[in-house]
Amino acid sequence: MTNDLIARRARLLGPNVPTFYEEPVQIVRGEGVWLWDAEGRRYLDCYNNVAHVGHCHPKVVEAISAQAAVLNTHTRYLHEGILDYAERLLGHFGHDLSQIIMVCTGSEANDVALRMAQAVTGKTGLIATDNTYHGNTTAVAHLSTRRPPIGGYPGHVRRVPAPDSLVPLGGSLAAQPQAFADGVARAIAELEEAGHGFAGLMLCPIFANEGTPGIAPGFLDPTVDVVRRAGGLILCDEVQPGFGRVGSHWWGHEFLGFAPDVVTLGKPMGNGHPVGAVVARPDVMAAFRGAFGYFNTFGGNPVSCAAAMATLRVIEEEGLVENARDVGGYALGLLRQLRHPLIADVRGFGLFFGIEFAQGAQPAGDFCGRVVEVAKARGILLGRVGRAQHILKMRPPMPFSRGNAEQLVETLDAILREMPA
Repeated sequence: MTNDLIARRARLLGPNVPTFYEEPVQIVRGEGVWLWDAEGRRYLDCYNNVAHVGHCHPKVVEAISAQAAVLNTHTRYLHEGILDYAERLLGHFGHDLSQIIMVCTGSEANDVALRMAQAVTGKTGLIATDNTYHGNTTAVAHLSTRRPPIGGYPGHVRRVPAPDSLVPLGGSLAAQPQAFADGVARAIAELEEAGHGFAGLMLCPIFANEGTPGIAPGFLDPTVDVVRRAGGLILCDEVQPGFGRVGSHWWGHEFLGFAPDVVTLGKPMGNGHPVGAVVARPDVMAAFRGAFGYFNTFGGNPVSCAAAMATLRVIEEEGLVENARDVGGYALGLLRQLRHPLIADVRGFGLFFGIEFAQGAQPAGDFCGRVVEVAKARGILLGRVGRAQHILKMRPPMPFSRGNAEQLVETLDAILREMPA
């Protein structure tokens, strides 16, 4: 059956359509932190941040169904749903981040954020790290590093050296915050000299796709100072750390301790329903609205707003931010008890964990890949990240429990004991 599905995908969807795992899993059902395949096997989902409040949460399912049975239509009609949601969501933001644009995906949100920076500054130059991903539109794909764009990276984009834990910028983890800021400063100077000017820096506040290397509160303070002095905007991609995943705060930028100009949201926002958003200060929003005739047919439609509102209420009512803090700290303590010659570091924030595998300064990407595959065979779904795909990435749904954490670590411990360096 699996081979038949793979063949149909190739015939109908074309080549190079990604799937997880060497032998892809046909998932047919989900509930809470669990997924089931077509053969009835259950998996503990330790990777899927899309189902933020748990797969098929009944309150989200009910909200989507109820609204779809009444109305779903073009967003250029008046509807209270988007306003009710905006008021509730914006109540979780500070720094005068008080206005919102609803979209359908994180890619769209990041695309809008880039244009906001250009509208505010009147300049076009953009900066991101050289080991990141911000989406699939043409504009944000120019920032991402998975495949270089046709014709090469455009002149108005600079990709600065990303933080790294094996070979830290500046030669040490202590020096890395300033070294990263120095790289941003050089990129700004290059953009100004080339005539593009500097519009904004886009980053994930915990550098999730870079593997969260050496990140702690205050890490971005030197970079924020550089960006502010240059007159650019800080565009904060909260798709992965947002909505309480870091445990200590609702947003990654709060955890790091800085004030962004624009925040983008995506996958977890609707618990799997396609919805995203851009949150900005009123002056930034006014500049964007004045420069671009933007509307989105589906962004903020009644059903999407119902899904997002239900997800937000579940986070609040079930104390899932507090759960991320409690279970995250417990799980991190267990993970740090794991022993293997190739474990270079174990780190985490709330319900976001990484185990970095390396031999000295050489990343062990192949070993990490084998761990992921063996874990899948034993009923644990994991991912990996990092420049060499050598960091085990875990970001389970937010209802993840201490018992789930124990199962994860017990399985990893057994796997690592059986796998020689």
